[in-house]
Amino acid sequence: MKKGKASIEFRKKPRILGASSVVGSKEGEGPLGKLFDQVEQDDKFGKKTWEEAESELQKRAAELVIQKAAVAKPSIRYLFAGDLLGQDIATSFGLLDMNIPLFGLYGACSTMGESLSLGSIVMSAGYADYVMCLTSSHFASAEKEFRYPLEYGNQRPACATWTVTGSGAVILGQEGGFAQIAGITTGKIIDYGVRDSQNMGAAMAPAAADTIAQNFKDFQVQPSEYDKIITGDLGKVGQRALLDLLMDQGYDIQKQHMDCGLEIYNMEVQNAEAGGSGCGCAAVTLCSYVLRMIQEKTWKKVLFVPTGALLSKTSFNEGQTIPGIAHAVIIEQVE
Repeated sequence: MKKGKASIEFRKKPRILGASSVVGSKEGEGPLGKLFDQVEQDDKFGKKTWEEAESELQKRAAELVIQKAAVAKPSIRYLFAGDLLGQDIATSFGLLDMNIPLFGLYGACSTMGESLSLGSIVMSAGYADYVMCLTSSHFASAEKEFRYPLEYGNQRPACATWTVTGSGAVILGQEGGFAQIAGITTGKIIDYGVRDSQNMGAAMAPAAADTIAQNFKDFQVQPSEYDKIITGDLGKVGQRALLDLLMDQGYDIQKQHMDCGLEIYNMEVQNAEAGGSGCGCAAVTLCSYVLRMIQEKTWKKVLFVPTGALLSKTSFNEGQTIPGIAHAVIIEQVE
């Protein structure tokens, strides 16, 4: 059922049957380390290149979630997946052997929200019995794609975020499961004129604020409707901007807000500047921590809002600004 200007409330709510998370060594050393399904100490994952390593991340996450959800691979109708690399090559090569029809997505770091949204629409409409939603990022491949190869040895400012090496995957089904997707709010492109590619939090915060406020308006709710309002990877800088932007609109979410980029690393010990970022940041935090809290009935209902910065090295080098986008997914306990 359409709600307001940008939202859908599902009458038939897709169920989350299983979730998997595979991460690198730095993520395994963080506060959520014990919650991840797999922690790989070799950040090249046994491969020759960083890009191949990211493909291996997706492959492992996909294979693992099939096992955890106890779903036969031929039963999965569609894959909704993407990554940060040009032409989604981590996804293309990582999921090549899955032999499942693929919708390749790009929403920058908001891709997990986009994949869950589109997968839920297909499920609720009855076009599939099972779908898989996943995404990934890798610190080294992302630095090479958007900034400088690691060999360059450039200094990183305090406002920079550290791209998470990780992949998260979810399988949605029609029945059963331990959580369900109640609705979505699709974000629009928001551009406040930020040009600093080392400050993703500032670029993405306005989009997060816009989507969250739209969710409140479309569903006619207040922040207290949710146990947690979870952004993807705003970090220290973006979190402050988000809270201020929403306060200006009359919404105080300080009690409910949590940012995956601030949860995944120990900010006092690990060198992660302003926090974590990347497609994998929101995905692995969702699949390891958020869904566990729902399954254990600690949280009843959350608003999951991965955030993305829509830039490329071409647009940046040509002097373009960095627009942002955020997609919101309402996840709740199974009734």
